[in-house]
Order: sequence, then C-alpha cells, then structure tokens
Amino acid sequence: MSQKPPVKPNHYRSAEFLLSVNNWSQLPDDNAIEVAFAGRSNAGKSSAINTISDIKSLCRTSKTPGRTQMINYFSIDPARHLVDLPGYGYAKVPISVKQHWQILLERYLIERSSLKGVMMIMDVRRPLTEYDCLMLQWCQKAGMPAHILLTKADKFKRGAAQNILLNVQRTLKTDYPGTTVQLFSALKKTGVDEAREVLNNWFHLE
Repeated sequence: MSQKPPVKPNHYRSAEFLLSVNNWSQLPDDNAIEVAFAGRSNAGKSSAINTISDIKSLCRTSKTPGRTQMINYFSIDPARHLVDLPGYGYAKVPISVKQHWQILLERYLIERSSLKGVMMIMDVRRPLTEYDCLMLQWCQKAGMPAHILLTKADKFKRGAAQNILLNVQRTLKTDYPGTTVQLFSALKKTGVDEAREVLNNWFHLE
C-alpha cells in the first residue's frame, strides 16, 4: 500500500498585520525578504492572500473595487513579509492619487532590494489587462520574478479554464519570458499548494 506524501506545513498561517504605508519614506527597513501581491481592483487579491495564509480575515475583502489604497505589510516572521500592494486600474480615485501610486509602485518594484518576487493576481475572465501588462513590464525591467494567479477559476469548467491558461502561457512566453502562471480559486481552494510552493521558493522556506 503506497504511502501518501507528507503534508507540507503552511508557513503563512503565522502571518500578522505589521503596518500600512502611503509613501516611500514610510517603508520598513530594506533588509527582510519581501514578496508582493499585485493586481487589478476586484481581481480577488485579498481573497487569494486569505486563502493562501488560511486566515479568513487577514486582508479585508470588499465588493467595492479599489478598497486597498495603502501598501499593507504582513509579517510571516521577523525576516519575511508579505506585501499587499494597492489595487489598480478600476478604482474610482482622483487622477493625482493614481499618479502617486503609479510612481510609487514603479519605484518599489525597481528599487526595493528586499523584494524577491511578485505574485500577480488576475481574474481568469479578464487576464493581461493594460495595467497588468504595465506591472509585468516593470517586473521585466527590474529583473523581478513574477508568478500569475488566474483567480476565480471556478467560474469556468476545467477544459475552458485550461484553454485560457494555455493562451496566457503563450503570451507570456513571447512578451514576458520567465513569468509563470497557474489557475487559482479561493472558493474551491484550487491551486493553493502550487501558489504556496512558489512563495516558499522566494522566501527560502522548506
């Protein structure tokens, strides 16, 4: 009788809110390992973080797009932080605010030395929007590894979701080489282990 493989620990269950920042000067010391979550407003970023950490209320979820307007830090341990970046693209905010966040996010992705990877959150029904592609361009410019979660995969039957995944993979291979992608569903817990494995690699966790 074959033995089941051992269940890997969920390192992210220890996550705790650390702080929120609005400006570059407010960022914590640049000496921990950081992994950022980025995505279009209403793509399911907060739900993805909550599902991966298995902490239901770690990030506030809202049906109002653009609720996250700060950079929110969550501590896994003193040397590792999850970073929830502001939702982009859909938020009904003043132009001046959008410009502020665009400048700050680009600087963060390019200059932040402790940042080791970006988890991109895209709604499987609307992948690779204009803002998604802009973020991927910044990652490419910075030589920053990026992994895409195609969220809400439960909205499609398996075959249809796989077709979308293959189409996105083809685009990435041509336009954003090195970027990886997977299907993900917070509702069905699809792809959770795969996403944690990517995070574990970036955080140097077993």
